[in-house]
Amino acid sequence: MKLKTRKALVKRIKVTKNKKIKVRAGAQDHFNARQTGKKKRNKRRDINLAGVHRRAVIAGMPHNY
Repeated sequence: MKLKTRKALVKRIKVTKNKKIKVRAGAQDHFNARQTGKKKRNKRRDINLAGVHRRAVIAGMPHNY
């Protein structure tokens, strides 16, 4: 059977040249007034996905590895 990519996953994740997985920081949509400025600034960046989630991402994106 043909391997298919999970499109919802592809829209949220970027795989770098060295096979690192970058994602946006979560919980930055609304209710941000109560957060400190430092926390809001840090959420503007992409973060590296933790290693424990790597296997699930690779399974959902078979053509990027």
